[in-house]
Amino acid sequence: MTADPKHDALAHVSRPGEPGRLIDADQHARQHTGVRKAHETELIEDYVELIADLIDATGEARAVDIAQRMGVRQATVTAMVRRLQARGLATSEPYRSIFLTDAGRELANDSRARHAVVLRFLLAIGVPESVAFHDAEGIEHHVSATTLRVLEDWMKRLETDA
Repeated sequence: MTADPKHDALAHVSRPGEPGRLIDADQHARQHTGVRKAHETELIEDYVELIADLIDATGEARAVDIAQRMGVRQATVTAMVRRLQARGLATSEPYRSIFLTDAGRELANDSRARHAVVLRFLLAIGVPESVAFHDAEGIEHHVSATTLRVLEDWMKRLETDA
């Protein structure tokens, strides 16, 4: 922190070591573009991850179970399943379970892997379990591949030292 409250307020968009001097406009725009892209895909990722979890845990993913675990109505699940089908991520038939395509399973696995790294990291730095589970659910969609690799490397070093 600096002695200037104005500079402190700009710390999140200031150049390192140059309080109050904003980062480049193109860099700033890329940050916002990346966040918007993550917001577009996070709900889809949450659904395919949950479908994969249900299939792996119980052998099937039913709309009623998805609705219960997502805290939404079955009509919302039906609409999302249509979106997943249109994107080639899932298949289903009326009154039947929902299944993931190979592309859907791959997306679910990628999301699960990011989620696991973020969760392990949060727990390792002492975040309470209930908070870590909640926070990992959001962070997993916004963490960059670079940051994820650093977190994974950090966790490997920590686990090797333990």
